Amino acid sequence: MVYLIGITLELDLFEKFIAVLENLEEFELDEIIIPMTIFFIFLFLDKRRRIKVIRMENERLKIYKAMLSSSHHILNNFVYQMNIFKITAEETPGFDEQVLSLYEEIIDTATYQINSLSNLETIDESAIRTSVMGESCIIK
Repeated sequence: MVYLIGITLELDLFEKFIAVLENLEEFELDEIIIPMTIFFIFLFLDKRRRIKVIRMENERLKIYKAMLSSSHHILNNFVYQMNIFKITAEETPGFDEQVLSLYEEIIDTATYQINSLSNLETIDESAIRTSVMGESCIIK
């Protein structure tokens, strides 16, 4: 399109472009343009890399949450099924009350650990270990 306009209007656009560049030469803009171009190229590449890292972290978080939800479901089913044994033990005459209280502590500890894992704010190794090995996890 530029070529057709140049021919029909008999403009010599190439020579005008060269003249503009010669006028800009006195300001030495090429010394600014090249470093700025390099800077913006690196800025663009760094932005793309950061976006990729953020996407990967988001995917890891989604996988962690899905795994945690599945584990939570499995463990809750286990706790509910263990309650059947507790009810049977309570109805059995002569069953040791200390064993039932130990059972309650174990179930409470497991429930606490499941809930603390579900409520983590930051997902990293130390946060996971801290939530699982908290103070209330010690069986007395």
